[in-house]
Amino acid sequence: MHLLHKWSCPWGSDNPPDRHQLGRYGELVAASYLRAAGLKVLYHNFRYGRRGEIDLMCREQDILVACEVKSSASPGTGAPGRAVNAAKRRLLRHGMRNWLHLLRRDDIPTRFDIIEVYLIGGRKPTIHHHRGAFTMQEGGSQW
Repeated sequence: MHLLHKWSCPWGSDNPPDRHQLGRYGELVAASYLRAAGLKVLYHNFRYGRRGEIDLMCREQDILVACEVKSSASPGTGAPGRAVNAAKRRLLRHGMRNWLHLLRRDDIPTRFDIIEVYLIGGRKPTIHHHRGAFTMQEGGSQW
């Protein structure tokens, strides 16, 4: 699975996956990409509360990185990362605070990344990694 981001998508244009399959596959591709880029993937789908989930919790050197993965199978629908709106950013911040609480630490540097994965049937995935897409503070967003 370490090189999944380098392989062609396993479906054709005539039989696209449903959105859950697409999202799950996109997360696996993103994890493969992040490992190849030198990040350590700590956890997949960290759940906190009833509504919150962080797709990938990672570490890059001494920085704790929460990654939100957004996947798309349609090249013309716009950037899937735009779906990470203010409400979703609040949930992700809450999740990061929960993770830090579990560690009993609040002095660890944090970062929020958005990873857009374009999964067009039969092609190698295209990945856009937006490092530091937003911060722990409200309003600190390029989205």
